[in-house]
Amino acid sequence: MAELLASGGSMEMVRAAFDNGADAVYVGATGWSRRRAQYEMDDAAIVEAARYARSAGKILRVAFNTLPASSEVPLFLARTEALYAAGVRDFILTDPGLMMALKNRHPDTILHASVGCTIINVQDALFYKEAGASQVVAECRMGKETMRRIKAEAGVGLEILVHATTCYTLLGRCTMSSYTKHGHRVDASGKDHFPGSPNRGGLCYRICLSDWDQVGASGELEASGVALPNRAYFLADDIPDLIDLGVDTIKIQGREYSVPLVGRMVRFYRELIDACVHDRAGFRMDPWRERMARIVADRDAERREKTTGLISESLG
Repeated sequence: MAELLASGGSMEMVRAAFDNGADAVYVGATGWSRRRAQYEMDDAAIVEAARYARSAGKILRVAFNTLPASSEVPLFLARTEALYAAGVRDFILTDPGLMMALKNRHPDTILHASVGCTIINVQDALFYKEAGASQVVAECRMGKETMRRIKAEAGVGLEILVHATTCYTLLGRCTMSSYTKHGHRVDASGKDHFPGSPNRGGLCYRICLSDWDQVGASGELEASGVALPNRAYFLADDIPDLIDLGVDTIKIQGREYSVPLVGRMVRFYRELIDACVHDRAGFRMDPWRERMARIVADRDAERREKTTGLISESLG
């Protein structure tokens, strides 16, 4: 049966996700996981979360899904070495060089290629398999036929985001925030920080969700209030097909949402997946849609509030 993977932006959220039925939870290592520090976890908190996962017979994954400079590689190796010594074996990475370095040091680690790798075809999946990944996260717009081909031809596990946000370009490839939030600093440990670059440990400030002007070739205003596509989605209707296809992991994003909302989302997907697996022939989505709509409404309200704050911060 497909694993249900949920987000953990704090120890409280980790517990809520596991207690509501997640098989695995991912957390971000502070400074290395494309989120604000308040939604990441330091090593002591990660070790505590890993113990909680093991006590429940479940899995904790740690995301180091940013791209490092050469000077940062020793920092990565030192942090993963400490976590490995504490019993952590599951990691989410974006950089193929880091994958190879960690796998060479510790062949028993289980590495997943992050959504930031922008895996869109079989060849991408094969590349990251060669780098050491046993599972890859599909790009958000991937069609089911490509999913089938990756499962059949690449020989790696496949992870699908069923509750996440698309990107105006491709998730992990956009540089729009870096144009509004310039800056660079190196902290006392030697870690680089680029505020407007999620790929370098900063943030996406969602400026694509601002109102844009469309300007013609001569500089004339053609349209105002133009919205760029960057939608949050909720793929509950796809769950039966994903299970039939043999997807290995069904993933819920949301470290920045409230703990109660994350708990409700996890419980919803847990019960939906279990109902589908228990009676695939008789399963119908209709009874689930009303409950899903209430969760979507609360999710959208929290996302709008976060987005407004991020855009305002980017312009400040």
